[in-house]
Order: sequence, then structure tokens, then C-alpha cells
Amino acid sequence: MNPECFYRQVWALVRRIPRGRVMFYGQIAAVLGCPGRARAVGFAMRHAPHDVPWHRVVSARGIISPRPDRESMAEQRRRLEAEGVPFDAEGRLPLRDLLWEPGE
Repeated sequence: MNPECFYRQVWALVRRIPRGRVMFYGQIAAVLGCPGRARAVGFAMRHAPHDVPWHRVVSARGIISPRPDRESMAEQRRRLEAEGVPFDAEGRLPLRDLLWEPGE
């Protein structure tokens, strides 16, 4: 699949995630018919347009994915908390309760 086309598909799907809900990188790849391409989803998210709610994409472990830019990690948490997403003392969110599946 053409990377540009894949990115647009990722962004379109992420735009559909409701407030206060999340998806994880591998889940997005699988929904788009590209299982095993979680890293490609991450790369697409790094280049997402401003209208894509990038903060609603988290690790399959229910955490904000580590990255060198700690400020963007803090911003992601602030945005999720503003939408009512709770975090425990270890920085995990209740993925089972918050995971969004397209078609819900």
C-alpha cells in the first residue's frame, strides 16, 4: 500500500475516535487490514494534520507511548484527562473500558 494512502486512512480512522475513548496502534493497523504495522501507524501519527486527535492513540499496554519528546507525552495526558480519561498511579488507563471499536 502506498504510504500516503495508508496515512490518510489512519488519519480518517483516528478522526472517528470519540472523545474520551482510545485505540491502540496495532488495533488501527488491523482495522485497516494491515496487521503487524503498528509502527507504520505511529509514523503516520507523527505526521498527522492538526485536526487529527492524535492524543487518542495509545500503546496496547494502556499507556502513553514513550518518546524522546516528554512534553508531547505530557500534552497527550493533559488532553486525555480533559476528555475524562482516568490514569492510575503508574500512568495506565483502563484500556478495557475506554477502547473504541469502529462500528460501535
